[in-house]
Amino acid sequence: MRVDARDDLERVASWCRRHALPLLVLGGGFNLLVRDGGVRGVVARLAGLRDVALAADGLVRAEAGASHSQVTRFAADHGRAGLEFAVGIPGTVGGWIAMNAGTREREMKDVVSSVELFDPAQGRIVTRARGELRFHYRRTELPAGAVVLAAAFATSADEPDAIRERQKRLLAQRRATQPVDQPSCGSVFVNPPGDFAGRLIESAGLKGTRIGGAMISPLHANFIVNAGGARAADVLALIERARAAVRERSHIELQTEVHVVGEGA
Repeated sequence: MRVDARDDLERVASWCRRHALPLLVLGGGFNLLVRDGGVRGVVARLAGLRDVALAADGLVRAEAGASHSQVTRFAADHGRAGLEFAVGIPGTVGGWIAMNAGTREREMKDVVSSVELFDPAQGRIVTRARGELRFHYRRTELPAGAVVLAAAFATSADEPDAIRERQKRLLAQRRATQPVDQPSCGSVFVNPPGDFAGRLIESAGLKGTRIGGAMISPLHANFIVNAGGARAADVLALIERARAAVRERSHIELQTEVHVVGEGA
């Protein structure tokens, strides 16, 4: 179901509690792979929670369903710098926070001021300051079951054209090195300490390898793209092939960044 207001989420969470049904809350579904058997229970997508606003203190406040392009465009239009690194990082604000999304230079932990959370089990909303959260590489420690409703980002004043120019440059770099125009589940593996998952997979000779409709991207080996008619099972098989090849060649056990949910067909 589509959630268009916070009251909708509170109502569906209450209904699921009464009927003892599992609830899966999604943003844009980036960095998520749903097995071919689907998900048992209720799936709620925060598609309607997309408000973005500029506060008097210079904070950019965005709801969880706001997209990466919406937030970075808003920041540029209002002359607020600091979020340029996030341009082109697929996802919504909720996913950004949950994954501590970022690049080699910056992550969400470097710009987040506070996060608003909903606890489906208790049906209450709390706000946590940045210092109350623990950020890790591509992971944020949130209370069990908590759903990100919104986040506030610290920014600084700058000329809109200067911000757009930096965004344009960074987006061009991303397009040149990642398959942003092909459907995928995002970065598949987290980078191991001191190395890069894409480099390890490429060194194992797996760029362009296909199973069914899924293919390890010839552009960036840490992406598995849908080359046509791919099933989740195809993607999962490629994940295990890449993991095994890197383990055999480099003696490194790759850990997945993509979240896998649902049941097999």
